[in-house]
Formats: sequence, C-alpha cells, structure tokens
Amino acid sequence: MNKLFKSRTALAVALGVSALALGASDVLAQAAAAAPAPVPNKGDTAWLLVSSLLVLMMSVPGLALFYGGLVRSKNMLSVLTQVMAIVAMVGLLWCFYGYSISLGDGGGYYLGGFGKAFLKGIDANSVSPTFSNGVVVPEYAYMVFQMTFAMITPALIVGAFAERIKFSALLLFVFLWVTFIYFPIAHWVWATPAPDDLAAAAKALAAATTDAAKQAAQGKLDELSAGAGWINQGKGVGEFLMHGSGALDFAGGTVVHINAGIAGLVGALMVGKRIGYPREAMTPHSLTLTMVGASLLWVGWFGFNAGSNLEANGTTALAFVNTMVATCAAAFSWLIVEWLLKGKPSLLGLVSGAVAGLVAVTPASGYAGPMGSIILGLIVSPICLIFVSKVKYAFGYDDSLDVFGVHCIGGITGAIATGILVAPSLGGVGITDYTAANNVGTYVMGQQVMSQIVAVVSTLLWSGVGSAILYKIVDMIVGLRVATDVEREGLDTAEHGERAYNY
Repeated sequence: MNKLFKSRTALAVALGVSALALGASDVLAQAAAAAPAPVPNKGDTAWLLVSSLLVLMMSVPGLALFYGGLVRSKNMLSVLTQVMAIVAMVGLLWCFYGYSISLGDGGGYYLGGFGKAFLKGIDANSVSPTFSNGVVVPEYAYMVFQMTFAMITPALIVGAFAERIKFSALLLFVFLWVTFIYFPIAHWVWATPAPDDLAAAAKALAAATTDAAKQAAQGKLDELSAGAGWINQGKGVGEFLMHGSGALDFAGGTVVHINAGIAGLVGALMVGKRIGYPREAMTPHSLTLTMVGASLLWVGWFGFNAGSNLEANGTTALAFVNTMVATCAAAFSWLIVEWLLKGKPSLLGLVSGAVAGLVAVTPASGYAGPMGSIILGLIVSPICLIFVSKVKYAFGYDDSLDVFGVHCIGGITGAIATGILVAPSLGGVGITDYTAANNVGTYVMGQQVMSQIVAVVSTLLWSGVGSAILYKIVDMIVGLRVATDVEREGLDTAEHGERAYNY
C-alpha cells in the first residue's frame, strides 16, 4: 500500500512536471510567435524620403541645367523638355510594372515578377527590409526612392546625342530602354533577400540534426537565393567566375552610370554626328547654368549615395563622407591636370571633374574608406579627361556632352576599384554575409575584383547590344534624327514651338 501510494505520488509529480514543461514550452512558443515585427524608425523614414527629393533634384533641375548650359542656345529648351519628360514618363512606368519586375517581387535570377504591378498589395503599412537585421522602412518610401534612380538613368543618355534627336524617337526609345535594359539590370544587381530571412535560414541549417531538417533548411536558403539577382548573389550566368558576395554596387555604378553611358555611346554612333562637327565651334552657351546644374548634382548626390543605405546610421555617414571627399579630389585633380596640359584652369574642367568623382565613388560609397575614396577621385579624373579630350576625337564619334567619357568610363573605374577599396586592410568595410556569424563574410581581393569585372562586362553587353537593337527599332518606326533644316534652325522652335530665351 505504501509502495503503491509512493508510485502514484511519483507518477503524479512526473505528470505535473511534464505538464509544466509542456506549458512552459507553449508559453515560449506563443511568446516567440507574438514577438512584435520590426517597425520603421521615423529617422530612417525621414532620411529616405529626403534622399528621394535630393535624387529628384539631381534630374530636375540639376541634370537639365547641367546639360542645358552645355548645348547651344537654340537647343536649350529642348534639353530641358527632354529631361523633364523622361522623368515624368519613367515615374509612371515604375509604378505600372517597373518596381515589380525590378525590386518589388521575388521572381528569379534574371527578372522579378508582376506580383506588385500597379503597386498591388502595397499600402501605408507595408515594409521593406534594409541592410541591417531587424530594420525595415515603409515600402512606399523604398519604392519612391528607387523610382528616382529609374528616372535619372535614361535622362543621362540624352547628353550623348543632344541637339539632333527627334523628341518622339527619344520618348519611344526611353520607354523601350527602361523596360528591357534598366529594369532587368536593376534586378540583377540590387534584388536581394531580406537579411533576417537569410540569417534565420542559416541558423536553421546549423541547428538541424536530421537529414530532413537539413534539406528543408537548405531548400529555404536556395529559395531565397533564387529570388535574388544573379550579379548580386554571384550565381546564374556568372557562377563559374563569381564567388561569395557577388558584385558590389552600393548606389549604381553599373545600374546607372555604365548602363546609361554605353547606351549613350551607341546612340551617338547610330544617330550620327551633328551637322558641322567637328569643324564648327559648338561651345556651351551658358557655363553659368552648367555650374549651377553641377552644384545641384553634387548636393543631390548625397541622397543618391548616402540614401542608398536606406537607414540613418554610421554607414550612411560613411557614404556621405566618401561622396564629399571623392568629389573634391576629382574636381581638383581634373583642374590641375588640365591646367598643366592646356595652360589654363577651366570651369568646365572643374565641374566635369566633380561629376566624374561623383560617378566613380557611387558604387564604392558605402564600402570604401575616406582615404580610398580620395585616391579614387584623384585617379578617375585623368582617365576621363583622356577619353573626352583624346579618345573621342581619335575615333571621331560625337558624344555631345561626354556621357560615355564621364559616366561610362568613370563608372567602370569606380566599379572595378570598389572590389579593391572594400578591403579592410585598405580602410574598407569588408564583405557582409548574413548567413555567417556576426554577418562577417570572407574577402578575397582577386575573387572580388573578378566579380566586379563580370558585372561591368555584363552591363556593357546587355545595355550596349540591347540599346543598338532598340535604336534600330525606333529608327524604323519614327526615325531617330530630325531633318537637316530642323537641326540648323534649332530644336527649341522646330520641335517644341518655344524658345529658352526671347531676345
């Protein structure tokens, strides 16, 4: 009887302990399930929206005035109209399907899906991840920030064939170009899984004790990777060359500048030279306005580069400082080198150097250290100067406002240099790997530089060949170039029925 009582008591105690344990585990599970989801920080949201305004200012009025001052007065209004019309049209296309297929829907290695076409499923409560674990921003803020990048990129192309292209041809080309060139490349480079999702999948894989659990965790990692762009992840087409992190492009060296620059060169070749080039002098009609435009570009570029961190933190400050010092170095470098070569320091050279520095530091802005950015700025200006003053005339192409010489060449220089300047030993931030402990990845300079080269070559090929096809299609439909008498009269009155100046 005594034994029976003791055994029953022990059983009751055991059952009670088990019940408590199960209850505790349920409580913990419920607590985990009830853990609040990350909410946007007001400071991050404010900075991202301000950055969007700054990038918009880069296009209108910044780029419009920069380009407008460089053309002859009879074409000033046409350039202003072209830039602003592109900004307006691309903003609509971004909402209709651009955001969805670029960055808004998972898709695959090469293109996103149409799940968020016409901004379907996005509201004031939707959030997008940033580059930090547990940090999000409103998706509307992220969407409109990336919209401003899509707006300015095709507007950059205008400078390559300024003063001679039909307005209707330009609009048709830009519509096709952003659809088939810009949106896919933006996905290749910038589409990436959320850091929290990668970290959770990696932890699940590390904690898995059975084959089934390991397969499930690995399957989740593969699924996340499949929704990211192949250049970003180092997979897909370039997997045999790219390793680890894939290519690094913090704010658009490949997506924006190389992309637009090579499209501009192809356009300049296919549209043809301006009447009288290079025999007649085609000097800028207002370097004053060009300097104003360049200054607005410089100021706006802080939103372009520092805003690309999507948060307001130390990396944002790093990108801000790098943007400042690289531009200072490049502007001064161009001024001095041109002074030594030509005997006089020019304002045009000074502002051209500033833009070259901004272009070159764009992919490196969140990865390099300030001293590395200064060196990049000092180096890029002489390289671009050679292309705009020697190479262009040696080959005879008429890139009116040096889109290729500054944006494409400066972008290539910065993109490849990013693979070097990210090295911690050179003051860079190193590689981030959200599946590794403390998010610290492995940096191998040779592999990283090769990844950068693959990204550069892929952008040149896709945009260069694709643009040539699109120009040809547009030429067959509406014709690329204005008539000779229209070009001589000037595009302001002939194409738009207005003048920039009435005197």
